[in-house]
Amino acid sequence: MILSPQAQKAFDIQQESDATRLRYGRNSFGQRCLLARRLVEAGVPFVTVYDGGWDHHSDIFGTLRKRLPDWDNSVATLIQDLKERGLLDSTLVVALGEFGRTPKISTLSGQSTPGRDHWANAMSVLMAGGGTPGGTVVGATDRKGFSAVDRVLSPENFVSTVYYKLGIDPDKVVYSPEGRPAHLVSDPTPIREL
Repeated sequence: MILSPQAQKAFDIQQESDATRLRYGRNSFGQRCLLARRLVEAGVPFVTVYDGGWDHHSDIFGTLRKRLPDWDNSVATLIQDLKERGLLDSTLVVALGEFGRTPKISTLSGQSTPGRDHWANAMSVLMAGGGTPGGTVVGATDRKGFSAVDRVLSPENFVSTVYYKLGIDPDKVVYSPEGRPAHLVSDPTPIREL
């Protein structure tokens, strides 16, 4: 696949106009989002755009002031570009981390500037495309963001939703070579609002 002319063409983002490359952002994340769109356009069924380094235990304000405008622009441009090309309904865009962040700013021992720590009680996930209704907000936290209080959902509900959108039955049972059954997801209930 990698040596195919179609793949080589998809990876050549130099074929995009300067205006398009600028629209996505002339930064590494923006250009990776543009490459993701090109791969989707070429028929690649699953694309991951990695953007690590969000572990802001210190210097959260300075780092995010620099990083968030580019990130917001690149993700919004990806979604808009997929829509303009008629690809958004058949493409699911998901942005998330592996857990949330503390609702309060803190300073860990040894850190000189404030940050936020790991937090399992609440987190946010962005989903667009794939038939997801735009502007939908599912669930809520308490007033201070300490924990989910409305439509409390689990990672299993999230992955069941993704499976469902991909046409995979989240309630499917798979079998090991020895014949031992295992559920694909322990709670196969998709998020109905999505």
